[in-house]
Amino acid sequence: MPKSRVYALAALALICFAAGALSVSYLGSYFSAWLQSGVSAVSPNAEAATEAATSKTAVGEVSSVELNEKQLASVKVDEVREATFPVEKSAVGSIDFNEDMTLQVFTPYQGRILELFGKVGDEVAKGQILFTIDSPDLLAAESNLIAAAGVLELTTKNLERLKVLYVTRAVAQKDLEQGISDQQTAEGNLRTARDAVRIFGKTDAEIDQIIKDRKADPRLVVESPIAGRITARNAAPGLFVQPGNPPAPYSVADISTMWMLANVAESDVSAFHVGQEVKVALLAYPNKLFDGHISTISSNVDPNTHRMLIRSEIADPTHELRAGMFATFVIRTGEPVRSLAVPLSGLVREGDGTMTVWVTTDRKRFAQRVVKIGDRRGETQQVLDGLKPGELIATDGAIFLSNMLAIGQAGGH
Repeated sequence: MPKSRVYALAALALICFAAGALSVSYLGSYFSAWLQSGVSAVSPNAEAATEAATSKTAVGEVSSVELNEKQLASVKVDEVREATFPVEKSAVGSIDFNEDMTLQVFTPYQGRILELFGKVGDEVAKGQILFTIDSPDLLAAESNLIAAAGVLELTTKNLERLKVLYVTRAVAQKDLEQGISDQQTAEGNLRTARDAVRIFGKTDAEIDQIIKDRKADPRLVVESPIAGRITARNAAPGLFVQPGNPPAPYSVADISTMWMLANVAESDVSAFHVGQEVKVALLAYPNKLFDGHISTISSNVDPNTHRMLIRSEIADPTHELRAGMFATFVIRTGEPVRSLAVPLSGLVREGDGTMTVWVTTDRKRFAQRVVKIGDRRGETQQVLDGLKPGELIATDGAIFLSNMLAIGQAGGH
């Protein structure tokens, strides 16, 4: 190939390379300029949205939120006011039967159980039959009663006959006197026999019926000594029972009062005293409080938990409480105090555990403020520090304001 042609091809290649480099440079510059123009077009709107949502003041760097008219409809504003808060201590525990009014019902005499008339959970009246037994002791007492009644009847007839014979001088005076003595002895024996049967719970009418029918009834009735609820039954038909031999066939508890057993912290023991009135709340009855008073304070502190047992006697006239129920008791330990208060809907718990409220002066811009809280009463929270009487706060919608702040701090996203 001639040298002139080689030089021409090399020059052409150099020109194409330069043209390509220029095109790439131009396209890169154009693309970069397009990106910058796009960002500058979007940034002002995002910054405006962020600025509308949140800003920080120069003093104290307090976060604040400014709302438009539509957003203000989600927030309720009211003044900070005072409220009365009782000085109270509380503790959790459980309901139990009043053991001072719980009785074990034993049979007074040995025998085999015939019938049962109650089961656990039944409410019984005083004198209501719980069970009956076949009692050999009662059978013996009634047999003596029938015999004593027969002897008295015989001696009475004999005395009447002797009186008639004595008038006609058919018998001597000593025979009449002996007849009188025998009749009086029979009367005494009958009274003793009646008393022996009466001990088994038989009434005078029942005793008279036994004498009239000349028939002994070994069926011994065991009644409930108090009105209450059956808490235990350890009896069955045919079971041989003896007086005082545990377990008792039945246990009955007076449920007009119940116990609440609670463990209180060792540091709070000095605030409790026997006789103090208590209010008891239960999960089973969320809208009702039961009245009672502290009846016993344990003299020992658990060395492991450092808690002490307190027993309260709770009035339950309508028999609504059940043993084992979870309960909370509250007791007033001092005079009520006046303090600033805010509704629970005006408080926000932050991630670090602090409590904040939203304060405003113009009902449009709201500033976040940390407060120190105290006791709670219903839907109201006591505020110990951070607010002043008369200040305006968001009493409803505080969560909405916190969310608006979070959106603003995130750059509108």
